[in-house]
Amino acid sequence: MKRARSWLSLAAVFAAGLAPLANGAGITARAAPSNQHMALNCEYSSICAEVANPSEVFGTDEYVGHDEPSVVFYSSRPGSGNRMSYDLNLPTDPSPTNPTQAGKSYEFQLNGAFWFGMALCDTQSYPNQVSTCTPDSDSNIVDPAVSPNHPGTAFMEMQFYPPGWVPWPTWAVAIGASACDPTKWCAAMAIFGLSEDPVNGTFQNSTCASRVGIEYVNFAFITKNGRSQAPANPIDSTLTTFTPDPNKDLFMSSGDRLKVSFADTSRGVRVLINDVTAGATGSMTASPDNGFAQIRYDPNGTSCDAIPYAFHPMYSTSSEQTRVIWAAHTYNVSFSDEIGHFENCSGPNPIPATPFGLDANGNPITCPAGNVEGARGNTEPTDGDDDFCFPASEALRIHINGCTETNTGFDSLGYTPVWPDGNTRLHPTSFLFSSPRTGHNYDVNYARAGLEADLPRIEAADFGGPCNRTTGVGCTLIPITDDGVPAAFYPYYSTVASANGCMWGFGSTLPGTTNDFGRNAGWGSLLQTTYLAFGGHGATVQRYNNFRQVFSANPCPAQAEGDH
Repeated sequence: MKRARSWLSLAAVFAAGLAPLANGAGITARAAPSNQHMALNCEYSSICAEVANPSEVFGTDEYVGHDEPSVVFYSSRPGSGNRMSYDLNLPTDPSPTNPTQAGKSYEFQLNGAFWFGMALCDTQSYPNQVSTCTPDSDSNIVDPAVSPNHPGTAFMEMQFYPPGWVPWPTWAVAIGASACDPTKWCAAMAIFGLSEDPVNGTFQNSTCASRVGIEYVNFAFITKNGRSQAPANPIDSTLTTFTPDPNKDLFMSSGDRLKVSFADTSRGVRVLINDVTAGATGSMTASPDNGFAQIRYDPNGTSCDAIPYAFHPMYSTSSEQTRVIWAAHTYNVSFSDEIGHFENCSGPNPIPATPFGLDANGNPITCPAGNVEGARGNTEPTDGDDDFCFPASEALRIHINGCTETNTGFDSLGYTPVWPDGNTRLHPTSFLFSSPRTGHNYDVNYARAGLEADLPRIEAADFGGPCNRTTGVGCTLIPITDDGVPAAFYPYYSTVASANGCMWGFGSTLPGTTNDFGRNAGWGSLLQTTYLAFGGHGATVQRYNNFRQVFSANPCPAQAEGDH
């Protein structure tokens, strides 16, 4: 079923008159009213959760997907599915001098965001078969192979955004996140729901879908006082929702050591970030007080109603069975890096400087003909996925031309060996994060961990790739480029010895590595997963959407709180 593009909220803001700053330092929303409606568009936004069957949801061959290599954590202890704490060290970038030097990379080029994840209740979300969801309960575990009556599910991503490039909200609506500040990191709570009934084969009505999308997002920056800047839900969200405010939001410096904790409250799940280095804190609660809401599922009408809602964690524990059944990935408690969306654009032809990387008709601006991609030695001509492009003049600090579309051919900068490897002159350092701890005092480690990459989903043959998701034939650990050859590089997770005990890192060979799990071999083998067949009245299909390896024990238990 073909789904219509939902550019309306984006075009409305464009029409409101956003304009470049006179000095060329970036884009400002000063000409648009702060209450102008704005919502993320998940057909194009790289910060959205990856759906299992995008052609079913978006009905377009333009959507490719999100490469989200992940670490997943398992525990049978009650509360481990909804209460946990991590330690996190933010990455640092190379010097901004000579930013286009061959082989040089910055964090924003490698990932638009990285995030901690958790499954949440949302009774207006897929599969829309039952009207209840008991928070923090494994009674919500329902295998689609047994019954379609799984409670409606949302997925939360606690996202961190690197500094230095084009600022929010310039391209947030069209494609993904970017910088809050020239040098500081920021973070946001993003909760994704899906307005679809797979049993009866219906979607949200077109009136509402054009305003908020089929996959919709509640979004709020982490603020110093825990109150959202503007409503988080996509019906009432405004330009202010997506415009960072250094006076209100928690900004963090590269290299800072953080403690990131999650816990359920009577008003909804709450995230708390304690910047230990700076002595600052920020939080956000997924509550009606902060404008969080469900989107009423009304497939046969024309309504578009926000239902004030406290989003609570779905499960008590975290296991292979505690998953979001509409998502490509198979997990609950997790960490992921969002890679593969950024492409350099260099050459003799300038990129127009317009808001959101769109022309006056709301179409994405492409990397101009005659320019080249910055993937393999700046020698590859641009292609059809090099769009939503911005000139270096719009960057806040690190002045690089760039395009931010999904990458259909695995030929973007992220698939070359420019990842963290200890060479801090050319490459950023890796983020380092601990395994989570659960329990009342966050003093209990998770028993098991695993690695999962959704490469089969985004190598899918139905989007021009070699992978048959029904049989697994053609699905590869190293993605195949549009030239039909393996990508030059694919990053991997390692465990690293640090002053704070064992930590997980991501990239290439990292300083202090204790285990690299065989590098790309660590992603394990093809995983077959059961999904509801669209319009199948409870029938199911099996798809290979991931590679996964689950370790028999946690190879990197977190250091006890008192040992830091």
